[in-house]
Amino acid sequence: ANTPRVLEIDKVTFTGQGVAVVVAEDRNVAEDACSKINVEYEELPVVVSAEDAIKPGAPQLHENAPNNICMEWECGNQEGTDQALSNSDVVVKEQLVNQRLIPNSMEPRGAIAEYKSATEEFTVWITSQAPHVHRLLATAFVFGIPETKMRVIAPHVGGGFGCKIFLYPEYCLVAALARKIECPIKWMETRSENFQATTHGRDHSTQIQVGANNDGTITSLKVNTVANLGGTLSTIAPGIPTTLYGRLLSGTYKFPNIYCGVKGVYTNTGMVDAYRGAGRPEATFVVERALDLVAKKLGMDVVDVRKKNFIQKDQFPYTPADGITKGLAYDSGDYEKPLNKALEMFNYAQFREEQKKARSEDKYLGVGFSTYIEACGVAPSAWIGAGGEGWGAGLWESANIRVHLTGKVVVTTGSSPHGQGTETTMAQIAADELGLPFDDVDVQYNDTLGTPFGYGTYGSRSAAVGGTALFNAVQKVKQKALRIGAHMLEASVDDVVYEDGKVSVKGSPDQAKTIQEIAGTAALGYSLPEGDEPFLDETAYFDPPNTTWPFGTHICVVEVEKETGSVKVKRYLAVDDVGNVINPMIVDGQIHGGIAQGVAQALWESGEYNESGQLVSGSLMDYAIPRTDCLPNFELDRTVTPSPTNPLGVKGVGETGTIASTPAVVNAVMDALAPFGVTNLNMPLTSQKIWNAIQKKGA
Repeated sequence: ANTPRVLEIDKVTFTGQGVAVVVAEDRNVAEDACSKINVEYEELPVVVSAEDAIKPGAPQLHENAPNNICMEWECGNQEGTDQALSNSDVVVKEQLVNQRLIPNSMEPRGAIAEYKSATEEFTVWITSQAPHVHRLLATAFVFGIPETKMRVIAPHVGGGFGCKIFLYPEYCLVAALARKIECPIKWMETRSENFQATTHGRDHSTQIQVGANNDGTITSLKVNTVANLGGTLSTIAPGIPTTLYGRLLSGTYKFPNIYCGVKGVYTNTGMVDAYRGAGRPEATFVVERALDLVAKKLGMDVVDVRKKNFIQKDQFPYTPADGITKGLAYDSGDYEKPLNKALEMFNYAQFREEQKKARSEDKYLGVGFSTYIEACGVAPSAWIGAGGEGWGAGLWESANIRVHLTGKVVVTTGSSPHGQGTETTMAQIAADELGLPFDDVDVQYNDTLGTPFGYGTYGSRSAAVGGTALFNAVQKVKQKALRIGAHMLEASVDDVVYEDGKVSVKGSPDQAKTIQEIAGTAALGYSLPEGDEPFLDETAYFDPPNTTWPFGTHICVVEVEKETGSVKVKRYLAVDDVGNVINPMIVDGQIHGGIAQGVAQALWESGEYNESGQLVSGSLMDYAIPRTDCLPNFELDRTVTPSPTNPLGVKGVGETGTIASTPAVVNAVMDALAPFGVTNLNMPLTSQKIWNAIQKKGA
């Protein structure tokens, strides 16, 4: 595979790759020294578009990738889908583009490393969403040393959004320099470096064909996608436009025929990998735009077409057609319920009347819907690993819980909190299950020395997978507490119960021992039931049997100004079903942030390269991140359909807002532009792009 080197040798494939390093005691001195380094480059032909990169005669980036194709992948049934398309009453064809996005977390990446030559051990502090995975990859594939020789700590990481999952060259370089010079080395990424060298997201160009009958029933969906992977491969780059994209193309609908073909392509651009949603926003955009295009073609209401094709609540667990999920089934759902609740909140019929009146006054309102689904809680190891998707990795999660002599609880988790509120959620799970005050629980994480091995935080998996591992560990503690408590009460285990932080005799709540008393006895160890070991200390590992499948309905209302093409988001409503909710405020916060990023993709953000391969949107002056005043107050509600996949019944929420919002906004803008005959524009929907489209239609 064409993965990045710690420092590139002989050839670079995109702007932002490191070729030399300077170490100094002062940052200013280091920058001055860098300016004195002269690198001679022989300019090579450049290709920045993935579609251009696979054309005959295009510049070739890597000798082992003819036509710049990294990989080709498909799922579904091409022959059956083609046949269904030919038998459909109508077929809609369109090109849909998910432009390149740059994650731009407020806090760039950084690393500090020290090396102890006496013990040949590294300690590395890095901005990582998966410290255990970083240690594994760095020790096994870069340094060739045992894992025990490297401790990785991920302190306050800041925003991650997927781009801090990966093993970057700089992290390994800092460690190598610490060993070479035998002093601690620190590196902090500049904003310019963040734009160029940190992974980007999205960048798909997709041709769709959607077949439908005259009553609005979708008969077939055929998707061919060219995915830009950049100049070299990031850690999980090929999995984003394949597993996490193609497998989601049935959406919330019972499409009887589906086919998806993907080409992953090298270009002279920055690496592309997971960005909040990671393949699932791209899939949802394709599906939700397709539904609107079919409705437009048939002259039907977009809500009616969605309801016509929904998977029904009595069909769960539901396996989409043509094996596109490769054995996974949607766990639970009731897709009409959030749609109906959102319609009630919105008053759809009244809006259509207001829209009609506004158009008569030369004002252009639009409404867009997105009835999305998401795969969360990634992922069953047997499915994602060699036996299924072939990623060569398990994705279980771990947790440990210790009840100390004082009754205070310490939780350590393999998950990697970095701003989502995961530590709060974990503390709630432990406190609720043990019947203890929230403040009695301390959650520790992000240190490979003190936490059990875990795969980290991404894919909205912290509660569904990491939380379940903790739940299971707590059950082990409770079972041991029951045995010790029964022994202390001179009762049979069958005659006691654990409630409200106490073990008591059934029917005699006054005969009880608190968890603090039991923990003290367990720690002292001299009066335990036969066969029990001292201390209340248990670890659990949870490998999910299935992914979880959140869903919901998002509605966006926009106004497009005819004279300038500018778009104002006037209302935004979201009714999400993320299963059981542990902390409502955290859930709402995740949805808020996700919507903001999804709206930004629809209207403002775009990573742009010029024909010579220079990033021209490489600063906050040129890359349009939304401000608070760009967005309305979000109107949120939820339905609750617990997941049967885990005992908590949770589904995951970290990416739902991003996944659902982008097509809702684009569908709203297209609805506003319907009087001008505009049916599709590529994102971002800038005022210039919209104004040009209106002028082209002769308005």
